[in-house]
Amino acid sequence: MKYEKAQNLLPKDIVELLQQYADGKYIYIPRKTENKKKWGENSGYKDEIKKRNIEIFNKNFKGTPIKALAKQYYLTENSIRRILRAYKI
Repeated sequence: MKYEKAQNLLPKDIVELLQQYADGKYIYIPRKTENKKKWGENSGYKDEIKKRNIEIFNKNFKGTPIKALAKQYYLTENSIRRILRAYKI
């Protein structure tokens, strides 16, 4: 998120009204509910995690032990087990 100058976005009377309440302070204006995005949608990180988890499941299915997967992916063995349970058929 980048900062925008209020005077470049808002009418002068609204800027003056805001100054009465938050003169010189940073304020956050939340998104409308219908415009909110889910976690990872912007960055693509959610898809990366899903791809990694499927890869972990497939390696375990082919015989790679949980301990080796935990070491390879820098996760705890409990995290690996949780991933495997999520993709269990």
